Amino acid sequence: MKKDRINDRILQELKRSGRIANAELADLVGLSPSACLRRVQELEKAGVIKGYRAVINNQAFGLGFVAYVGVGLNEHSTKSQRAFEQALEFIDEVKECHNVTGAFEYLLRVETADIKSYKAFHADVLGSIPQVRTITSHVVMDSPKDERA
Repeated sequence: MKKDRINDRILQELKRSGRIANAELADLVGLSPSACLRRVQELEKAGVIKGYRAVINNQAFGLGFVAYVGVGLNEHSTKSQRAFEQALEFIDEVKECHNVTGAFEYLLRVETADIKSYKAFHADVLGSIPQVRTITSHVVMDSPKDERA
């Protein structure tokens, strides 16, 4: 897949509005509609564009509390990591899970209704996973830049 100025502009516009009409996108990037559609399809086929999604305002659903949580495991083994990852698979409060380097093995983005519900999640859900050794919470107070939204 070639990286060029036009593809960069297409990706920038699609990041801004994934539901933009092809004709409008073509006009914004200076291509004919057919050439623009062809480029978008090439970007999709090459895996550069992985998909399209709706961005949900979780505060509208009462999920106004966000924390980034560092999790250290009891042992540093592939088996332990797989078991931990499987335990998180169906936990709704965990919105992101990243295996990282540093002082702990995982960084989670957790969303709950409030501090009280986070405390219950911390103790009853995360704290009950056998592989977990340490939990370090970083409460989000504000997000002046968030490109997921």
